[in-house]
Amino acid sequence: MKIATLRRPRSGERPPGVVGVARLDRRTKRLTKRLRAGDIAVIDHVDLDRVGAEALVTARVGAVINAAPSISGRYPNLGPEVLITAGVPLLDVVDAELFAQIRDGEIIRILDDTVYASDGRVLAKGEVQTAETVASAMAEARAGLAVQLEAFAANTMEYLKRERDLLLDGIGVPEIKTRLEGRHALVVVRGYDYRQDLLALRHYVREYKPVLIAVDGGADALLEEGLKPHLIVGDMDSVSDEALCCGAEIVVHAYRDGHAPGLGRVQDLGIEPILFPAAGTSEDVALLLADDKGAALIVAVGTHATLVEFLDKGRAGMASTFLTRLRVGGKLIDAKGVSRLYRSRIPAPTLALLVVATFITFAVAMSVTPGGVAYRELLAVRWHEVISWLHGLVT
Repeated sequence: MKIATLRRPRSGERPPGVVGVARLDRRTKRLTKRLRAGDIAVIDHVDLDRVGAEALVTARVGAVINAAPSISGRYPNLGPEVLITAGVPLLDVVDAELFAQIRDGEIIRILDDTVYASDGRVLAKGEVQTAETVASAMAEARAGLAVQLEAFAANTMEYLKRERDLLLDGIGVPEIKTRLEGRHALVVVRGYDYRQDLLALRHYVREYKPVLIAVDGGADALLEEGLKPHLIVGDMDSVSDEALCCGAEIVVHAYRDGHAPGLGRVQDLGIEPILFPAAGTSEDVALLLADDKGAALIVAVGTHATLVEFLDKGRAGMASTFLTRLRVGGKLIDAKGVSRLYRSRIPAPTLALLVVATFITFAVAMSVTPGGVAYRELLAVRWHEVISWLHGLVT
């Protein structure tokens, strides 16, 4: 089907602004799965977080219209800055009726602070977010951060009361078939900088062969890198059917009362999963599972590491991640730490150069000594074997 576009402005006319197909969903994570390049994403996301914004940028949207405040002032959330830096126009239209005014799939235009239908009708007006407005709002949000810290601490204590048996004694952790005892575990969340982290960990994965534990969409992230997860943990709302059917053991994160919204979807694929009822996030469940089953080291990719990242997730449940990290303790290391350690090792080309220099020195010594003449023919015969060995060392 051919999509109509607005004509180019004549000389002296105002530019057409951003024109694209409107795609609507109140859940940003769900919307990003069906966005195409140039679409205008219409979301309802208070305090747009960094992960959601990066997903929108990756989808190459033409613009974003938010039916909620992109920065409410509760805390300095990172999403709007990501969009502005990437050159994606962001328009806040704080209007409960916005989703009724714009139809999914229709062509709309954003010009300044106004949203138009393809026939020129005004659909909505809002506030254009710029680098200046975002910086100002972020400064105000940082000033009120103390209130959010108090709420975060209260949520942390509440979670500790509810889940102390699980956190302290591991009561409620299910049995799984995947063996983790004494092995490294790589827990992959499709979150902060996960692509860069996975790329940096290629040598680590090749050498240590860790158990690959994917949290929901982290399974697709592993498959994109040519890696197959051993375990997939989560509520199954952001993982593809392809990943679920890749042969990994499936652990469905259920609510504390046992209700699991993602259970039916997994069973419909002919897979009988394991249930793990817990009040925390799926990220917490994966870390607790790896720890309880005896993993010697847990390397985290894309998880939350700083207080701002905890708050940026935008839900009270992130307090559980803070306590889970305390529970896992010294076993847990962030992927960035592992990649830095690997970069500090002697690079393979440097090592190869050192070995070649040693052989050259040895060859020169043999050529100028009486006993060395007898070994020249042997060196010539074996030289191709040495070259093959060096090639294997470098690769």
